[in-house]
Amino acid sequence: MITTLEHYFLWFLFYSFVGWTYESILVSCQQHRLVNRGFLNGPLCPIYGTGAILGVAILGNVHNPIIIFLISMVGATILEYTTSWVMEQLFHARWWDYSNFRFNLQGRVCLLGALIFGLGGVGVVLGSQPYVERVTDMIPLPMLHTLVTVLALITIIDLAVTVAGMLEFERVLDSVAQVVQDVAARAGGTWQRGSSAVSDRMREFSQDTVERLRWAVNGVINAQQKRMLKSFPKFQVPDRQDIIDSLRELMGPRR
Repeated sequence: MITTLEHYFLWFLFYSFVGWTYESILVSCQQHRLVNRGFLNGPLCPIYGTGAILGVAILGNVHNPIIIFLISMVGATILEYTTSWVMEQLFHARWWDYSNFRFNLQGRVCLLGALIFGLGGVGVVLGSQPYVERVTDMIPLPMLHTLVTVLALITIIDLAVTVAGMLEFERVLDSVAQVVQDVAARAGGTWQRGSSAVSDRMREFSQDTVERLRWAVNGVINAQQKRMLKSFPKFQVPDRQDIIDSLRELMGPRR
């Protein structure tokens, strides 16, 4: 039983890494820069690992590709919708938005994504998983126990650091708003919550003022929170979107 759970954990990490690779390549090509596209700091997208493991557990003995495709499509859509809702309730933020895609549901899921995940389910269950199982079965038990223990600790620490940072994000955004207001006031300008982004006021500020804004903001927001904003273009925090827009401008290329 323990060995089976350890194998499942390794499979979860493997498919989380594959998902991270897919997402990072896709977004990097779209943005023309390298992007660490993952909720965690490490190279993992847990939603992909979770979906793959559920697919293997539920469909491991199914060999009909049409059935696998349909169940994977529906299951992945439910998983993605649920993940989006839970993360929004926990962090008061949304990481992705499919509102611009046809046949979407509240911007959380869309038909195109469901079709891609359905194909992915077929690829995992009938394609990669037999080889993945063969490799993990070759790992000696003592090495397996050690490997799983080390990777589990690293993953738990990464998860704890990430969650702690994002739970503080709303407070950080309020601090950023105060910093922008203070610097703008000292420069003889104005910026109030709910107003336009800093980009619309930058022409009123000197280069020195803009650099002071960047420096002050960098002292408030940490590297992980910056990465979230850069890695997730659709990242939204209701009632604080004006601050998000301002942060993106201040973290963008210097004028």
